[in-house]
Amino acid sequence: MAIKIRLARGGSKKRPFYRIVAADSRMPRDGRFIEKLGTYNPLLPKDSEERVKMDLERVQYWLGEGAQVTDRVARMLEAAGVREKAERNNPKKGTPGKKAQERAEEKAAKAAEAAEAE
Repeated sequence: MAIKIRLARGGSKKRPFYRIVAADSRMPRDGRFIEKLGTYNPLLPKDSEERVKMDLERVQYWLGEGAQVTDRVARMLEAAGVREKAERNNPKKGTPGKKAQERAEEKAAKAAEAAEAE
């Protein structure tokens, strides 16, 4: 059974509230979970201690059992000092899309034509 430590959404519309849970990876996001490990309230200020609460001993236990963490929970664990900070590299994130590249090429071509005409 593959265990994941992930967020399960609660709260009403436009008012998110998340539980940090250990769950079977085959279960739905907000469905059945094995154990509640903490809470995350994104509406609170970033410096608030109430924003992220975790039972770090239980998180360590599940990590020892081979549980995988999602990216968002991994970032929370890095901030808490439980995990090593992972190197994240997405070189394609900053590159423009196809249409923007085409517009840039057209603009460069027009500029080159205007330079040749002078």
